[in-house]
Amino acid sequence: MFQLFKFKGGVKPETNKAVSVTAPIAIAPLPAQLIVPLHQSIGGMPRPLVKAGERVLKGQRIGDPDKWISAAVHAPTSGTVVSVEERIASHPSGLPTLSVVLEPDGRDEWMERAPLDYASLEPERVRERLRDFGVVGLGGAVFPSHAKLVAAKAVPMEELVINGAECEPFMTCDDMLMRERAEEIVRGVGIFRDLLAPKRVLIGIEDNKPEALAAMRAAVQIVGENFEVVAVPTRYPAGGAKQLIRVLTGKEVPASTRSPEMGVQCFNVATAYTAWRAIAHGEPVLSRIVTLTGNVEQPRNWEVLLGTPLRDLIALGQPKADTTGYVMGGPMMGFEMPSLEAPIVKATNCIIAASPTLFPPPAPEMPCIRCGACAQACPHELQPFELYWFARARNFGKTQEYNIFDCIECGCCSYVCPSHIPLVQYFRFAKSEIWAREREKNQADAAKARFEFRNEREEREKAEKAERLAKAAAAKAAAAKPASEGVSAQSVAVTDNTAATLDPEAIKKATIAAAMERAKRQRESVQPKNTEGLTAAQSEEIAEIEARRTPLQKPTDQGEENSAPAIEK
Repeated sequence: MFQLFKFKGGVKPETNKAVSVTAPIAIAPLPAQLIVPLHQSIGGMPRPLVKAGERVLKGQRIGDPDKWISAAVHAPTSGTVVSVEERIASHPSGLPTLSVVLEPDGRDEWMERAPLDYASLEPERVRERLRDFGVVGLGGAVFPSHAKLVAAKAVPMEELVINGAECEPFMTCDDMLMRERAEEIVRGVGIFRDLLAPKRVLIGIEDNKPEALAAMRAAVQIVGENFEVVAVPTRYPAGGAKQLIRVLTGKEVPASTRSPEMGVQCFNVATAYTAWRAIAHGEPVLSRIVTLTGNVEQPRNWEVLLGTPLRDLIALGQPKADTTGYVMGGPMMGFEMPSLEAPIVKATNCIIAASPTLFPPPAPEMPCIRCGACAQACPHELQPFELYWFARARNFGKTQEYNIFDCIECGCCSYVCPSHIPLVQYFRFAKSEIWAREREKNQADAAKARFEFRNEREEREKAEKAERLAKAAAAKAAAAKPASEGVSAQSVAVTDNTAATLDPEAIKKATIAAAMERAKRQRESVQPKNTEGLTAAQSEEIAEIEARRTPLQKPTDQGEENSAPAIEK
């Protein structure tokens, strides 16, 4: 019998799932305009590959992955690119992000598609295919899947965990996907199995989804795999990767450790489905299943093209008159959509229409009584009440000592707090402040490094210039006929072979001596001009001047550089 383990903490909120699973998945109609953000996954911002006025085909790549931790973005349908500009993002900040605005032509004309025989290719080529076809984690984290399909070199892969728990209330997109497309999910899991070569494959599904469990077990038999489909207890957040790994394998993944370093990796069922479509059908990730539920007349799961404005999607559910807003994700970890123009993206798994009845206004925040309920509910065994005090006092160093970045913001602590303190909001605030200070510090360190490098470069260039001047002066002094014994001796002594070994003072003196020699030769070589028409008086005046100048030049000519000329009074 399969042994299950438990994770600490967790809560059991109302699931509210039944209303959205009564009808099969429906295909959302084509909107009048698609707004496709280029940044839809963790990692770098994909580079735009199209321009305004360009016609694109369905599945054509419009954003090229940036470096390894990134994923490509594709045109959800055929049409014309209206613009590549900043548009509001599906993010709690409401800030704009670079997006491709596409006007569909209604033809839905595909690019050329070709299946891939991945068994005949090197694993690296298969990972590149997944990257170029935009396959990312569709459980909410949107981490590029190809980067997770690399096993740790020092640790053999023991277990591959497939996450079908879907623990968030209201959310049923994975449930319906497993019910209706179980066989394709299993085949996608087979791709992951072949790339990672684990000893066991475990598919975890919460026990409140009996239809999904039955469908997945039947699909495993049809495909002929030996995957284990396991019913796990319904408890939020059992769908968290670390929690599900703990339940199925008994392994606890430390905060500073990646799960492959412990011989286990985890993927969402929707990710496995899109991986199979990319490999077997040559289809990039162009759409996803989205649960539309809450305060609507027709709650249901829809297959929606990425880039569909929220306004077009919610119209399908017929929101009720008292709807006050729309939450993306579940009620525990989701956020309110900033605008009805914000698009559906790869991370959009659920849209909940909110109302005062469904989500009453929060009760007023009261002082913390240190009851410890938040610590008992925390699945990562943190001390939320301590983190709250330090975050509120802006003592961010202490929050880091209490491992604030281990917090996954699941909301369990806020859910059980009798004082109605929005603990997660304080933790998000503290994290953002720490990140901002880290960015400022990194910028200051980079500026300091640039300043020091510039100073070092200038000093190096000065030294190199002085050395070049000394060598040139020595060469000229050695080649020229010495004008005096002192200058000659000093000039000849500085040659190309010895200039590099002289100290800076010697180089300086040699450079001065060579310059004086050049100036003297230049003076001697200058002949008077326009002297043909001089009068006798002018010639006598010039002769007197030259007679007075000759005694002044004698000390310098004899090498007596430090003696002062005798001036007759």
